[in-house]
This record gives sequence, C-alpha cells and structure tokens, in this order.
Amino acid sequence: MVIAPVTAEIARHAAGLLADAGLHGHKYAIDAMLSATALAAPGPVTVLTSDPDDIANLCGRSATIIKI
Repeated sequence: MVIAPVTAEIARHAAGLLADAGLHGHKYAIDAMLSATALAAPGPVTVLTSDPDDIANLCGRSATIIKI
C-alpha cells in the first residue's frame, strides 16, 4: 500500500478528469482524487473499488478497475 499526499498537481489533474468525464460536485470529488493519484503512479495501474463505474469513467483505459 502506498499513502500518497494530495498535491496541487494531483488536484488539478482530478479537476481535469472531472471536466473530461462531464462530472462535477462533491459526489465525485474523492473518486477524482483517487483516480488522479492512481494515474500518476508508474504503470500498470489497478484500482480496487466498490464503485467501478465512476472510477472507470474517470480513468478511462489508463487503469484496470476491479470491483470489490
């Protein structure tokens, strides 16, 4: 497990992911931060989540999404 800091760069990337996906609001903020953090990691990237649809929408094909 990696604990990554929330940086301004990650926050900007998260905002871009939200805009690209046509999403907004607090409902998607944590998903966007998680997605931006995952996508900043060296690949290949796998995200384990109980919310695979929103994460897949934000990450696109850049990450493997596994529902838990």
